[in-house]
Amino acid sequence: MSLSKNYKKNVALVDRTKRYLLAEATQLLSSFEGKKFDETVDVAVRLGVDAKQTDQTVRGSVLLPNGLGKKVRVIVFAKGEKADEAQKAGAEAVGGEDLVEKINKGWLEFDNGVATPDMMGQVGKLGKVLGPRGLMPNPKLGTVTNDVIKAITELKAGKVEYRIDKAGVVHCTIGKLDFESANLVENLDAVLLEPISLKVSAP
Repeated sequence: MSLSKNYKKNVALVDRTKRYLLAEATQLLSSFEGKKFDETVDVAVRLGVDAKQTDQTVRGSVLLPNGLGKKVRVIVFAKGEKADEAQKAGAEAVGGEDLVEKINKGWLEFDNGVATPDMMGQVGKLGKVLGPRGLMPNPKLGTVTNDVIKAITELKAGKVEYRIDKAGVVHCTIGKLDFESANLVENLDAVLLEPISLKVSAP
């Protein structure tokens, strides 16, 4: 596989023998060439856990202090008073069976899903659709809740999910490339503190 000229130039900027401070690493990102749009910045952190062991699974969510740098589209599965609250809180779509049916027909123009507990019987039907995309409401992530206003507000403000993969590495988005270096560092610090506080020592 041939490497692009920009990739080669960017790789040349990185000293692989050096351990960069977070501020240095984020500043280095802004010097990379080939950016045709405001790219997303992701991090990968190896925790040293055995992902095959259920008691060493690390998954959760964290509110980034400087947000994600983009508009976050949130939908809510709710009815009655909670549906009204979700509408007022700025949800892009609110509904019950009608919303479930719409998604089953292929509509996926949203970034996060929230559901009240009483709606999970219907939302569960979307497991094969939403699960693989990381869009399924989950009580551990605060997206299955009766406090829909709080859930919507936090997601729109930059609450992100993190989880370990099969190799025991946590992946998470921390913002956009046009962020100030200090803001990326603050977001990264927030992400690092969460899984580290939950980390289970590998056997």
